[in-house]
Amino acid sequence: MNAGESIEELFEGNLKIIQNRSLYRFTSDSILLTRFVKAKKGERVADFCAGSGVVGLHFYGLNPTIHSVTLFEMQEELSDMSARSIELNGLKNFKAVCTRVQDIGKEYGESFSLVLCNPPYERGGFENEDYKKAICRKEITITLSEIVDAAFRVLKFGGRFALVNRADRLAEVIYAMKSRGIEPKRLQLVRGKANAKPYLVLLEGTKGGKEGIEVLPDHVNERGEHF
Repeated sequence: MNAGESIEELFEGNLKIIQNRSLYRFTSDSILLTRFVKAKKGERVADFCAGSGVVGLHFYGLNPTIHSVTLFEMQEELSDMSARSIELNGLKNFKAVCTRVQDIGKEYGESFSLVLCNPPYERGGFENEDYKKAICRKEITITLSEIVDAAFRVLKFGGRFALVNRADRLAEVIYAMKSRGIEPKRLQLVRGKANAKPYLVLLEGTKGGKEGIEVLPDHVNERGEHF
């Protein structure tokens, strides 16, 4: 264990994850995403902007019949942590790849049936914020359009792309998907309280899918999603 690190329970599949208080820690957004997506047996999953690997790990904990998970993360410290979480849990069907999402190699072309992503979705610079944390929250090193482009490249035809983003960017997210050949198919808004404005959107699209979207009832995350 490195300085500042701790091992935390994910409460799904008896899995554990290594976290570091000096680096970006996962939030309920990641858990909301994993519970929004319905897995298929034998799914080959990619986790973009994986951080410490929480989305991939939690999704596998919920859906142990999936085939494999590949965690793509550009920050070496976070990618190393996710690799050690994989080892800690004895997972043979997981891989941690340290790379920018934009630079994912051609060997992964059309390799995945599902791409999950909890991206940086704030705009603007990092100002006085810690840079390593800021690039996880804000579009400093990658943009939404670059993420969708990469998802299209690595997805098989008929594969799905699911992400969480700010509710006020819904139009932009839908446009980004549709303009790149990923048809939005399932949508859910998230509210902090029943009568509050939505603050997050969960959206899933299909590569080469037909038009037509299922709009789910809003999810109320009043106490924060339980981990």
